[in-house]
Amino acid sequence: MVKLNLDATFSALADPTRRAILARLALGDTPVLELAKPFAMSLPAVSKHLKVLERAGLITRGREAQWRPCRIEPRALKEVDDWLEHYRRFYDESFDRLDDYLKKLQAKERQTTETKGRGPKTRSAQRGRKK
Repeated sequence: MVKLNLDATFSALADPTRRAILARLALGDTPVLELAKPFAMSLPAVSKHLKVLERAGLITRGREAQWRPCRIEPRALKEVDDWLEHYRRFYDESFDRLDDYLKKLQAKERQTTETKGRGPKTRSAQRGRKK
């Protein structure tokens, strides 16, 4: 069931209009007419976007007289965050290993540079001193 819910959630989040609607709802409950204002589309088109978000469990819609407030549902986003946490740990560990490897390479490069600078002097350099 989690997979199906994640599929619906990611599908809903794939659309920039729906992400913008969620961003607006993160500020607080908003009626449908207010949500529709910034978009150059019909009210039925906005309503379709809201239905997708609602089916994914990302929002709920209420009815208070003629006012139809929409509300974000943080539990659905928490589910996505929990799923992503596994991958976040994987990438953090990978980046830590890469950082360690780069530090070793840099230390090795510094050693090589220092060794070259302290190597035996050439004959021409030695002759220049005698003069």
